Amino acid sequence: MAKTKTVFVCDQCGSIQPKWSGQCPDCGAWNTLTETVPAAPSKPGAVAPVSFGDTTPRVVKLNAVKPRETPRTPTGLSELDRVLGGGLVPGSVILIGGDPGIGKSTLLLQVLAQLSADIPALYDTGEESLEQVQLRAQRLGVAGADLAVLAETCVERVLALAKPAAPRLLVIDSIQTVFSQALSSAPGSVSQVRESASMLVRFAKATGTALILIGHVTKEGTIAGPRVLEHMVDTVLYFEAEASSRFRVIRAVKNRFGAVNELGVFAMSGSGLKQVTNPSAIFLSRHETAVPGSAVMVTREGSRPMLVEVQALVDGSALHNPRRVALGPDSQRLAMLLAVLHRHGGIALGDQDVFVNVVGGMRVSETAADLAVVLAALSSFRDAPLGDKLIIFGEIGLAGEIRPVPGGEERLAEAAKHGFTRAIAPKANTPRSRRVGELEVVPVSRLAEAIEAAIS
Repeated sequence: MAKTKTVFVCDQCGSIQPKWSGQCPDCGAWNTLTETVPAAPSKPGAVAPVSFGDTTPRVVKLNAVKPRETPRTPTGLSELDRVLGGGLVPGSVILIGGDPGIGKSTLLLQVLAQLSADIPALYDTGEESLEQVQLRAQRLGVAGADLAVLAETCVERVLALAKPAAPRLLVIDSIQTVFSQALSSAPGSVSQVRESASMLVRFAKATGTALILIGHVTKEGTIAGPRVLEHMVDTVLYFEAEASSRFRVIRAVKNRFGAVNELGVFAMSGSGLKQVTNPSAIFLSRHETAVPGSAVMVTREGSRPMLVEVQALVDGSALHNPRRVALGPDSQRLAMLLAVLHRHGGIALGDQDVFVNVVGGMRVSETAADLAVVLAALSSFRDAPLGDKLIIFGEIGLAGEIRPVPGGEERLAEAAKHGFTRAIAPKANTPRSRRVGELEVVPVSRLAEAIEAAIS
């Protein structure tokens, strides 16, 4: 069998070269030539075939298109269904990334074991033998599942075996281990990942098979391989966890069939991943008495409001440049908030080390955490507790104003549900009655008002 001819394409300018070199001859960029298979030349007058669908493409008016309900298959784990937008969509392609050993394979084996009783499913592993998969299944208590498994890394052979099996769900563990025979580069290279993923995506779209790809991550935390990999798939999920924590968070950063930034929380146990249906409880320390430097806020991840505790420690610095360390919030935003506190609150922390942490390793990127971070730092600096039944949220502007945040009513309702009796919130997020159940809401529009309401 003759070897397929390959060419090298520059990722920067798109020029095609017959052989690899360190520098692109056309644009001068270094290490940008990647191996790929050229498209077969079409015959004169030939029309390119349609990749998917049974009808010939035609131009239609948008208002004439009739949307149809997309059927979904529940995974059996409500937390995963929440992140996916309600379940698996036929023909959808999902990419899951995370650190080694965080639980990607464990979670998907649990899902496949539950779904295999209702739909045909296939699990292809390129990193373990079938005996290792069976040992893991025994540990998870799913060894008796009627699940088809395969240990193969050649993508052509995987698709050849998957086609007669006709699975409705196919899992590839992992995309960095599979390779195409058409390319001579090693598995995991940019060209192999791109070509293998392209073939798998075409198979999923043509057959209506839900496809889940497990991806390795780099030391920066991004999925290894070409950036185009995330553009090719429908959904991108990231596993997040602190090194010493048993809790795992799945975050959706892209989803064509659901909300982005939706969150699912799991706890790792000896028998696999367990769902955490009330994540607010695990991110709160629940001190017996109020302590300085602690503030509870309501963050919103996707459609879910969630209570988290923000802790701050402010102490005199022995360094010429005091440290600003934030684990959870953004470090650059912390420096900006301290400057606003000095300018519009009259409190200078320029000679103090400031450490901010979110309990449980939770990453909070939204601006609703601004007011909680500032008041927690001020509470630590003055050694004055804020109160154990107080909830805080709001965005702080550079002019010292307290700006409203999305989902204010849902945040207040979540706080009231967990027994909080007082809330400091932006004026625009405050209901007219200034109460939500037993929760009394204190509206604030300036930083000075929030400081006075929190620490008298």
